[in-house]
This record gives sequence, structure tokens and C-alpha cells, in this order.
Amino acid sequence: MKAKRITSYLALTLASSFGIYAVAQMPPKHQAHRPQHPPHPPTAPPHGVKPPQFGDPLPGLTKAQVATFLDGKEDFEDAETEAGGLGPIFNRNSCATCHSAPVTGGAGPINVTRFGRTTNGVFDPLASLGGSLQQEMEINAVLHEVVPAEANVVAHRNSTPLFGLGLIEAIPDDQILRNVRRTPFDGVLGKVSKVADAATGKTLIGRFGWKAQQATLLSFAGDAYLNEMGITSRLFPVENAPNGNAQLLAQYDTVVDPEDVVDPTTGRGDIDRVADFMRFLGAPPRLPPTNSAAGGRGVFQNTGCAVCHVPLMMTGPNKIAALDRQEVWLFSDLLLHDMGALGDGIAQGTADVRDMKTAPLWGLRGSAPYLHDGRAATIDEAIRAHDGEAKASKDRYLRLNKQQVQQLIDFLMSI
Repeated sequence: MKAKRITSYLALTLASSFGIYAVAQMPPKHQAHRPQHPPHPPTAPPHGVKPPQFGDPLPGLTKAQVATFLDGKEDFEDAETEAGGLGPIFNRNSCATCHSAPVTGGAGPINVTRFGRTTNGVFDPLASLGGSLQQEMEINAVLHEVVPAEANVVAHRNSTPLFGLGLIEAIPDDQILRNVRRTPFDGVLGKVSKVADAATGKTLIGRFGWKAQQATLLSFAGDAYLNEMGITSRLFPVENAPNGNAQLLAQYDTVVDPEDVVDPTTGRGDIDRVADFMRFLGAPPRLPPTNSAAGGRGVFQNTGCAVCHVPLMMTGPNKIAALDRQEVWLFSDLLLHDMGALGDGIAQGTADVRDMKTAPLWGLRGSAPYLHDGRAATIDEAIRAHDGEAKASKDRYLRLNKQQVQQLIDFLMSI
């Protein structure tokens, strides 16, 4: 009996010693060293003597708002570092890396990978294994994420352009709800994405992302900082563990969370500044219509494209004059639609595996490649891939003659 007690005591002593050793081996955490920029002074908006360009701020901003736009643009373009909280797993080290075509704030050819498992029609994001988003980069090779063997769904998503998102944010929910069809037309219904918004704590209508999975630009920015760059914030304070491995996360996450802290003098962090950059980023400039493009508008209507790609919506009353009761030529109903074979197989929130948000078509000429995974190099390829609720419109497109096809494409390239 005494021998057993001695053995147990030794085992406990060794276990305690190992535990102390393990704790001692954990690297100490330090505060994030984030990029700092002096604020821009109030800056005059660009003169209206030249046509608007991709990347311009919204027309009608005050000098102070233009300065805020420029402040946010600097944060958007900053390259994050490990000392500032990058990682430990991430996709890219800067917002602008993925959103740079044709200018900062645009789209880009970089895809991210989503995965999960569908069993008997039920989607599992495999969150305990790091899903549904795979982070492709890491600060140390031992953290490298892979698509787990349990996944039977793998999808890719292209970076979306951010032009005019402040106008889209300012569209009232009731306008979006009006686009939901009570009676199917051409098989088209559409539904809103309902989102538990991290920024407001409210359930709102989603409008950003391929699945309309974010409802406000602040939440959109915070989500991207966490999931694309590994930068935690007050909205998303918990790091992603590589393939769900909490021990590896504890070992290599050496920066105190949240890493994006609020400046006590301004009450704002990087996610706030980047949200303001997106909010004040102008809509894609439209081109003067050629005769062919003018004819293409009618083709667009007659094929039924406008049923989902609703040309015009309006912002509501807004304390920011540049967003107050403005026309928004976005060419989207901001609804989720069952896209059949064009769905990506990933469920998010109220968006099912075949649901995708109607992509806004404005600025199409600057956002190739097309579709959620960038599979389509041309507009023609993108239309031909439409399915589900868009199949009837696609079938009409396939019956167009060459002149009508060219007119439609010319129209789409002008909006």
C-alpha cells in the first residue's frame, strides 16, 4: 500500500512538473504593434472637371469625409505584420492584395477555399476542424491548414469589388424586401439573408458577400480582418485555430487579443477606418452608352435578366448628404436565389448550399474573372453557367442572335 502511495505521489509530482514546464514553454504575449498614420487634414474633394474614375470617393463628400476616406484607404493598403497580430493563420496580409483591380477597392483574381460536409442534405461546416474557411498561409509551417479528409464539399470564392458599398448599405431594408416575389416569375422567387450583425447586435438583412452573410460594413470589415488576415478586434476577438487545434494556436498566438484596439482619443480602430473607406468609396463610373449598348438595355429586359439584376434602388434618408436619397444603379436585388448547379455547396446563415446573392453588375468591365469562383473569363461564359432560378433567362440568352448578344455585352460593359 505504501509503495502504491509513493508511486502515485511520484506520478503527481512528475505531472505537476511537466505542467509547469509546459506553461513555462508557452511564449509570452505582447501587445500588437499596429501601423500608425497621422490623420489626413480636411481635404477638398476631387474637382468635377474630369469624368469619375474607379476608386474615386463618392461625389458630394465634405472635406472632412474625404480625409476620413483617405485615412481608411491607408489602413486598407497597409501590409500587416506578425508583430501587429497577423495570423497565426491567414489568407493574405493586406486588404488591397485581394481588392486591387482595376484600382484599390476593386476585385481580384485571388480565390479563397471553403469546405464542409453534406450528409443527407444537411451541411456541416466542420468548424471543429477549422471550417468552413481554409486559411492558406501561416506564420510557421507547422500551422499549415489543409482541407480535412472529412470534407466532401470544397468550393472557391473570388474577391468581390467594393465600389459603392456605402450606397448599398444605405438602401433601406424595406426596399430589399419588396424584391421578394410572392408568386414565382420564371421560377424566380428570391429570399432575404437574415444576419445576426456583430456590429449592432441586431438581426438585419444581409447584403455583403457572396451569400449576403454580412449586413453592415463594420461587421464586413471586422470579419475580413479576422478571417482573411487573422487580426482580432472588439467585434471578433477570438482567433481561428489551425484546423481547430487549440494547442497550436496557444503556442503560436503571441499577440494579445484583440489586436485591433480602439484609439481612446477617436473611439475608432482599423476596422472602423476601413469600413469608412468602403462607405465613402464611389460607385463604379458608367460609360456613355453607344448605340449598341443602348440596344442592349432592351435585350437585358427582354431576356429577364432584370428580374434578379434589378437596375435601380434608392438609399433612404441619411445624415451623410452623399448617401441621402441617392440613386443606386447596382443591378441587383440583393436577394438569395437558388442557383442550382451554380451554387457553391456551402451553407452560411440562412443561405442554403445552392443559394447565392445576386451579384451587382455595376462596374462589370473592371471585375473579371466572373462568377463566385472566377471560372468565367468572359461575360458570355458567365451567363451560360447560370442555372436554377436563372435558367429561364439563360435559355432566352442562348436563343439570341449574334447582334443581340453583342448589344447585351456592350450594355453590361457600360454600366
